[in-house]
Amino acid sequence: MNALTGGKLKLIQAALRLITETRSLTSLGLRELAREAGLNPNTFYRHFKSLDEFGLQVLGYIAEEMKAGVRDLRQMADSSEQASRDTVAFVYHYFLANPAATTVAVRELHGPSPVLRRALEAQLEASAREMAEDIIDRQLVSAVPPETIHEISRMTIRYILFRAMDYIEKPAQRASIQAETEHFINRQFRGAMLDGLSEAAIHTLLQGADKRT
Repeated sequence: MNALTGGKLKLIQAALRLITETRSLTSLGLRELAREAGLNPNTFYRHFKSLDEFGLQVLGYIAEEMKAGVRDLRQMADSSEQASRDTVAFVYHYFLANPAATTVAVRELHGPSPVLRRALEAQLEASAREMAEDIIDRQLVSAVPPETIHEISRMTIRYILFRAMDYIEKPAQRASIQAETEHFINRQFRGAMLDGLSEAAIHTLLQGADKRT
């Protein structure tokens, strides 16, 4: 998506500039988009067949940049804790630097266009799948079964998106939101590690924890 050029790229970037707290992607008019992009209104249909197709391109443009950065961080992580810490920091900082992109993603997940809702659902699923595959390949939580890693990854992606607007709109809470998100991820994986243990083994672990405290 980063290879987009010309009028197509100008229209996508114009849409992201026009998105505000009170406006969604689907509320933008073609003439308004073209004017913001510095193009003739007829140019839109040279690049896109419909507003839904345009919306799909906008969502794809947003997703590619963030996914590439997150994947690089996970590939370098030495532990699940480092992976969660670096990933959460990167994603929230991306949200803060790109509030329009974040607004689009949050709104269109429950927006009026079924095409865009399905596309965003597919992107969230793809991000979760990549997260799980990276964790499995790097053996960052080898005690957790692959199917559970996929399940936790799906919950994690949705949790982060759920907190995205809070992170942008509440500066005083950003540090706590970031810490809470890290704790959420780590708790999910730590809890999953106990799933395969017997009650006796868990009891032994808890007794050991009590003695240390």
